[in-house]
Amino acid sequence: MNGLNFLYKPTRPALRLALASFALAGLAVVTALAQNGSMSPYQDEGDGISAGGNWMEYQSVDKMTGAKKVRFELLANNAFREDPDYKPRVELFCSNGKMNMAEFNPGVRLPPPNRPGFWGQPQLEVEVRTDDVHNYHGWNWVRDQVLSMDKGTTRGMIGAQVFNIALPNRNGREIAEFSPAGINLNSVRQACDLTPKKPSRD
Repeated sequence: MNGLNFLYKPTRPALRLALASFALAGLAVVTALAQNGSMSPYQDEGDGISAGGNWMEYQSVDKMTGAKKVRFELLANNAFREDPDYKPRVELFCSNGKMNMAEFNPGVRLPPPNRPGFWGQPQLEVEVRTDDVHNYHGWNWVRDQVLSMDKGTTRGMIGAQVFNIALPNRNGREIAEFSPAGINLNSVRQACDLTPKKPSRD
């Protein structure tokens, strides 16, 4: 019986060697991801590369039109209480050298719209801080998941050190805190025709 146990139970040195091998393999994967960027959550989009600072850049090509598409993503420094594992994010979607849209995704279900836009579209009013300037904006409410940011705020953000967004949700008022400094402004200009602009008070 002892002989059979020996066949099924690894010795302690062998077990340690196996665990060390797994740890080294995991470290190699983490190192490769850190060097090459991050994997994209979107189909047909290449893995991300650093766009400077805390920004990531993802590229793809539209299969029907051949348009070159670029997405810039900035994760918040914090998460909302409802989902502590998913950080809010700002995304810039650009195609053929022009910005199509800029979105704020809080990572939690949005509250209902609280105001109409100019054309009657549903909007949610948020408070935005860009460096030492803070304003209130009505952003278009999209699928109760994301808010469409205005171009002026987006231009202020890419040239700022501090960018915070406060909005109401089921846990009360919460603030997504971003550090947008360091983005490669030449890349953003080429991919989105977007340049920074110092924000002004409304």
